[in-house]
Amino acid sequence: MAVVIPFSPADATIDRLVDLLAADMQRVNTEILARTGSEVTMIPEVANHLISSGGKRLRPMLTLAMASLTGYEGDGHIKLAAAVEFMHTATLLHDDVVDESDLRRGRPAARKLWGNEASVLVGDFLLGQAFKMMVEVGSMRALEILSHAAAVIAEGEVMQLGAAKNTATTEDEYLAVIRAKTAELFAAACEVGPVLTQRPKAEAAACRSFGMNLGIAFQLVDDALDYGGKSAKLGKNIGDDFREGKITLPVVLSFRRGSEGEREFWTRVLEHGDATESDLETAVGLMSKHRALEDTIKRAQHYGAIARDALALFPASEMKQALEEAVEFCTARTH
Repeated sequence: MAVVIPFSPADATIDRLVDLLAADMQRVNTEILARTGSEVTMIPEVANHLISSGGKRLRPMLTLAMASLTGYEGDGHIKLAAAVEFMHTATLLHDDVVDESDLRRGRPAARKLWGNEASVLVGDFLLGQAFKMMVEVGSMRALEILSHAAAVIAEGEVMQLGAAKNTATTEDEYLAVIRAKTAELFAAACEVGPVLTQRPKAEAAACRSFGMNLGIAFQLVDDALDYGGKSAKLGKNIGDDFREGKITLPVVLSFRRGSEGEREFWTRVLEHGDATESDLETAVGLMSKHRALEDTIKRAQHYGAIARDALALFPASEMKQALEEAVEFCTARTH
């Protein structure tokens, strides 16, 4: 069953951001490849399987962009950007084990090729390498920000486990999960840029606000795309969240707005795990009936607007414009 989600503008891209950061991103990619080296053959195999699989590298780009926006002229942002990407990759490796996912970015998940144990341990290796790079940069404040983020992300993972298959989850509870699990790394990635430049606290706070709200918007769009996107573009199967019994915002809204019989449907398929493939179509139909996907996107656009407002502190520049366009991309994307 096809659902039309109000993504706009349709032509939003991050091309300007990619172009402005191309030289620095090349240095980050070189750093990433160097840091995945190990005499233990399986480590670079597993790490490079995911690292080379075509992710947008949005989080490390944000670190580089904020360093540029606040006038940083050193080299520390390269290692911090690589550290941010390693933290993200580690969480993906761990997530796929917890969620028992088969696909990641359109390819078999690492756990399907090397097993759960290898995925978890290589994720731990990448976290170790990330912290080594943070220490090498020599900024205690940057180390504090990113290490705090690592702890918060882990808390978010555990919070999500607690909310799993729980149809009583409220919107506030769900937002608390995605703030921790997804948005915290966006926020930290953005905050370390002005910290390196030793800019005033107001600028660091603005960058953090930009990242936090962009991260929330990014995840909410992901939630909607799982029920209304295109599998080929997403790099995962449509309805994976449904099959895994995940409580995401479209489910929360549909459950709250539904009749008693509709709530019984959600309880059966998610809490009890008694779902068939045809139930996915029913779920999408209920989301359409209660405008759950549409309202999820509207909430994402709300957080995107807050992110854009956070940039108002900074003078006009091409980098600022590129970051504003990145917000449009994240709230309008179809993959």
